Amino acid sequence: MKEFFFEEKGLYYRINDFKPNRPTLVFVHGVYGSSSAWVKHEKEFLNKYNLLSFDLRGHGKSRVYKNYEDYSIENFVEDLNALIKFLKIKNFILISHSMGSLIVLDFLLKYQRKVLGAVLLSPNINTKNEWLKVVINKPLLYLEKSIENKIKKPRLGGHVDYSKYPNSGDWDIKRSIADLRNTGVSNYLYCVKNFSGYDRRKEVENIKIPILIVHGKNDSIFPVKNSIEMSKKISNAKIKILENADHIIVINHFDEIKKIIDDFVKEQTY
Repeated sequence: MKEFFFEEKGLYYRINDFKPNRPTLVFVHGVYGSSSAWVKHEKEFLNKYNLLSFDLRGHGKSRVYKNYEDYSIENFVEDLNALIKFLKIKNFILISHSMGSLIVLDFLLKYQRKVLGAVLLSPNINTKNEWLKVVINKPLLYLEKSIENKIKKPRLGGHVDYSKYPNSGDWDIKRSIADLRNTGVSNYLYCVKNFSGYDRRKEVENIKIPILIVHGKNDSIFPVKNSIEMSKKISNAKIKILENADHIIVINHFDEIKKIIDDFVKEQTY
C-alpha cells in the first residue's frame, strides 16, 4: 500500500495499484481509531481488489481541526466524497465499522448512486438513547485517572498497532488509552457530541443498494437490536449476527469478517 496526503481536505490515505476491471473497496474506520484497523484486511485483499483506506479528519495522520463544528457528520461525509472524486473512483463498495457506518449511511443517503453496495460492521441508526450514556460516561468515568495521568500529552498523529491488543474487549483499557493518546481526547469528545443525536430510522428506507449488516451479538457499545431494525427498514439489506462477538469485530474476528466481505464483493461484482 502506498501512502498519500490529500491536502484539500487534510486526509491521510493509502491505496494499492488500481487496476481496471477489478472491484474497488473503500474502508471507513470508527471513532478515535484510524485506518490501521484495516491493515490485515489490506494485506488479505492487496492483490485481489483495488483498495482505499484513509484516516478520518482529526484521526490518525489526518489534519486536526480545532472546533466542535468541524466534526459534524456532514463534514465527514463531504471529506469522503471529495476524496472519492479526487481519486476518480467509481462504482465502489464501502466497508465501514462502528461510527464509520454512521458516516457511510449519511453518505449513501446523499450519494448512493456512486456505490455498488456496503458492508456495515457494528453499525447503528439511532444513538439518542445510548450514545452519551455508553460512549462518554462509561469509558471516561472508568478512565478518569488514566486520562489525567496518561492522556494529557501532545497528540502524536500516528497509527496504533492493533496486533498488540489481540482479542481486546469493547472497554479494553490499554487499547483505549493508545487510541485516545493518538487521536486526542478533545477530538474524541467532539465526535461523540456531534453523533449523539444521530437518528436515521426513517431516512434509511431511502437506501436501495445492497447492504450487508454484520453485528456481534454481545456488542455493548451499539446494541444489536438497532441493526436488526435497520435490516428491516432497508429493502435490499441482509443481516448476519455473529455469536460470541462484541463490538470490535474488525480486529477480533478477522478471519470471519474477511470471508464475509469477500463473499459480498463477489455477489455484487461477479
